[in-house]
Amino acid sequence: MPYKAFLPALPPTHRKECLLGALGAALGLIGTELLCQFLLGIRPHWLIAPMGASAVLLFAAPASPLAQPWSLIVGNTLSALVGVSCAILIDNVVLSSGVAVMMAIALMLLTRSLHPPGGAVALSAVIGGPEISALAFQYVLAPVAINSALLLLIALLFNRLAGRRYPNYTPLSSPHHTSDLLPSQRVGTREEDIAYALKQQEQLLDISPQDLQHVLQDAQRHAQEQNLSTLRCADVMSRSIVSINAQNSGSDAWNKLAYHRVQALPVVDSAEKLVGIVTLHDLMVDPHTQQARSTLEMNKPLADLMTAAVHTAAPQQALLELVPLFSDGGLHHLPIIANGELVGMITQSDIVAVLALYAAHNLNEMT
Repeated sequence: MPYKAFLPALPPTHRKECLLGALGAALGLIGTELLCQFLLGIRPHWLIAPMGASAVLLFAAPASPLAQPWSLIVGNTLSALVGVSCAILIDNVVLSSGVAVMMAIALMLLTRSLHPPGGAVALSAVIGGPEISALAFQYVLAPVAINSALLLLIALLFNRLAGRRYPNYTPLSSPHHTSDLLPSQRVGTREEDIAYALKQQEQLLDISPQDLQHVLQDAQRHAQEQNLSTLRCADVMSRSIVSINAQNSGSDAWNKLAYHRVQALPVVDSAEKLVGIVTLHDLMVDPHTQQARSTLEMNKPLADLMTAAVHTAAPQQALLELVPLFSDGGLHHLPIIANGELVGMITQSDIVAVLALYAAHNLNEMT
């Protein structure tokens, strides 16, 4: 067996995460103690030892599937129920301990609620001493279920204040408010590919399918960046810019869009400085009411119709930095600014053309 198998398997942890994990666990356990002992009057078993292990997961590894609310509540509660049952039905402590942990693990796996501290919860029900034994099935509710619920509430609050995502679930959101996947998730490694790969693993992997997909996408993006990192916005942008003045009307913009067969125009002031962008959507739909604009509104100056908050980029900016803005951010057009002046435009078509050429080049190299 290689010696590296005995070296740390976890990647290095950021100092901020180290501090948050340690501080959160302390606050979680102290908070659970105070709530149980002083508000609920639960004594003397206001806090059981396995909660220390649960705190490690909820605060130091909140992204782990083993730390999610379902695993914490269901895993600990089922384990407590199994532990008490084994303590009552099996007189031999050694046999009872082994069977309790065995059954707890089996039930947690079957209910997809695996929570490592659950094994300690089941064992504590058997060897916790006369005070635990006297509680019998009350042990399941108080302290186990109540401890777990209070620790979860504190973890939800702490992780939210710390800017962490907990529970670790990210619903897919489209900028177009549809059920379609984001463009970056429609090709390459898909959700069903991840699910298939995880089913092929003989051992349980402590990572959610969503996180695993994000890791793979980041790795693929990094690999692409190594090959495309030399491309800059200036290499692909349009330099013959069709723009319009902010004092022109909506009708002027409509005619210009139709003539040049484009869907957006950068809007400039008298000094040719970018002040906004106007699209077909801006001319057709009022962004405040979401209603179709009337014909009379087309006579308004573009300063009243355009979108003033505009994403921009610099000529020497890496082209790949813009891909997420176009693919998942919903942008279609991006003005390029140098020294305050409008020097170019990049559209989705430009991005698609570059990526298509890159893909074709890779295929040629493979063949």
